[in-house]
Amino acid sequence: MDARIPQGPLEQKWEHCLDSLQLISPNNKRNYRVLVVGTGLAGASAAATLAELGYQVESFTFHDSPRRAHSVAAQGGINAAKNYRGDGDSIHRLFYDTIKGGDFRSREANVYRLAQISNQIIDQCVAQGVPFAREYGGLLDNRSFGGALVSRTFYARGQTGQQLLLGAFGALNRQIHAGQVTLHTRSEMVDLVVVDGVARGIITRDLVSGEIRPHLGDAVVLASGGYSNVYYLSTNAASCNVTASFRGYKRGALFANPSFTQIHPTCIPMSHSGQSKLPLMSESLRNHGRIWVPKKGGDQRPPEQIPEQDRDYFLERKYPAYGNLSPRDISSRAVKEVCDEGRGVGEMGRSVYLDFGDAIERLGEKTIAEHYGNLFEMYHHITDENPYQTPMRIYPAAHYTMGGLWVDYHLMSNLPGLFVIGEANFSDHGANRLGASALMQGLADGYFILPQTIGDYLAGKGVVGSVGSVGSVGSEEDRVGVSEVLAQSHQRTERLMALKGDLSIRTLHQQLGSILWNYCGMSRTAAGLSEALQQLTELKQRFWTRGRVTGEAGEINQELERAGRVADFVDFSELMCRDALARKESCGGHFREEYQEQGEAVRDDQHFSHVSAWRYRGETEPPELEIEALRFDAIHAQRRSYQ
Repeated sequence: MDARIPQGPLEQKWEHCLDSLQLISPNNKRNYRVLVVGTGLAGASAAATLAELGYQVESFTFHDSPRRAHSVAAQGGINAAKNYRGDGDSIHRLFYDTIKGGDFRSREANVYRLAQISNQIIDQCVAQGVPFAREYGGLLDNRSFGGALVSRTFYARGQTGQQLLLGAFGALNRQIHAGQVTLHTRSEMVDLVVVDGVARGIITRDLVSGEIRPHLGDAVVLASGGYSNVYYLSTNAASCNVTASFRGYKRGALFANPSFTQIHPTCIPMSHSGQSKLPLMSESLRNHGRIWVPKKGGDQRPPEQIPEQDRDYFLERKYPAYGNLSPRDISSRAVKEVCDEGRGVGEMGRSVYLDFGDAIERLGEKTIAEHYGNLFEMYHHITDENPYQTPMRIYPAAHYTMGGLWVDYHLMSNLPGLFVIGEANFSDHGANRLGASALMQGLADGYFILPQTIGDYLAGKGVVGSVGSVGSVGSEEDRVGVSEVLAQSHQRTERLMALKGDLSIRTLHQQLGSILWNYCGMSRTAAGLSEALQQLTELKQRFWTRGRVTGEAGEINQELERAGRVADFVDFSELMCRDALARKESCGGHFREEYQEQGEAVRDDQHFSHVSAWRYRGETEPPELEIEALRFDAIHAQRRSYQ
């Protein structure tokens, strides 16, 4: 597990890396083909930038348009160390906040590079026309997010992800029209082609015709997002899944920290057992909203009838330095704690108030509307409650996944030729991601890092050649490798189509989500994780004996799509629980109840200051754990405190 971290001072590592990379002449780049899976911020920016550099690019999305990628749903903002507010921000402070926010479980060199590149991202997006909010004087506006004492988050009301994706989509669309990018819509990756230990291509299924076909290239880039839909109820779109990453894992790529999942504290609570997702309310709302519950359990009075002396602003009480802007993992556990005490509000008692009364009285409704108007409208539309007049009700939900395929400093996995970017890799966020850092990482990887490092891998290598039928692809080894994986993909589809039991795939997914939320959710115990592994074994058997898939394989078949994704979720959930069981400490979003002090997480730096990377050993063998030790040279790993 060579992370290939450059030598030298932390501030100069990325510069040293760039200086040492092998280069490809502009005229030769057109000979190389790169396959990019996913068209969110990471995938779209990578495909557009690679094409602009001259590479042939094939871009794959299971949506009907790249614009439907889930990055469009990001609301609150994107971090950068511009220090426009003059409040003491710097690259080092952004780096430190990110390392500390991840509870000292991320790779120091990668995080510092992310902080360095953050300012370039803002310049790039402004040049593309992204309509960031501006102050009266014309400078870009900033607001605060959890885990920071400065205002460094750039935003476009509550639509930041959408506006950034439109910028990346515009860049991608330009390259499509220039003939540098071939776009494959409604095309889902179902397997990875590995030949002699090198990633050579992918297998896709056309979601309209059902055709399963190979695509070969000189490198494969996975930008397929995270896996929080393993919990069934999450803030992710219903189609988000782990399949692309998990196929890579089963073909030899290491999966790092799979148990590091993030619970977002400000989501609209569950109101019905038939829900398929939980709507996100941006963390940016915590800038002006105050979180509270009644001091006494069972207080059923409407919020406007509960006086100040009967309210518990518990985040402000417990974490006075950060208050309502405490990091997501800490805030989520605090919300769960007061609800477990019987002080939750709402019909189910599983929510808390997010109250804008003070801010509206101080600043006026117009100012609050300028900051959050579309978010307030969305909340009103979903709940039929007016947040200008009565507090929002929120509760934590599964949101982001810090775990992902292991990558080195060049963003390449241990499989040569397989690069992984954005949320699909593990590299930057440790055990808890700070708010507004996901968009930052996706665009840093796609615009600025991968397009540089991928050339170092490709330089001097022979090209795959033309891509047509299997018989005309690459070398003899490539043709054999493609034929084998293609046959296995057909066999897997046939096995899924043979499911004619009495349980719908959605029902099985709900059962899976319940197991994970109860035993591997906001808190975990050794006994609970062992119980989960037992229940997951039973669920897997139930899936393959009682699951039901209707329709035909050679047509639009959403049940078949769902079955393939849920089958991977079932297998992957076992890896999550094994990882959580092996990490005998509490850190960030991984909260083992056995390792705490007065309700706060207790790390074990002596034994677990490392990345846990799992290697697939076959269906009948347990995965093998490999570790990458983490070093902290520029900062001292200390107890994480926000008090």
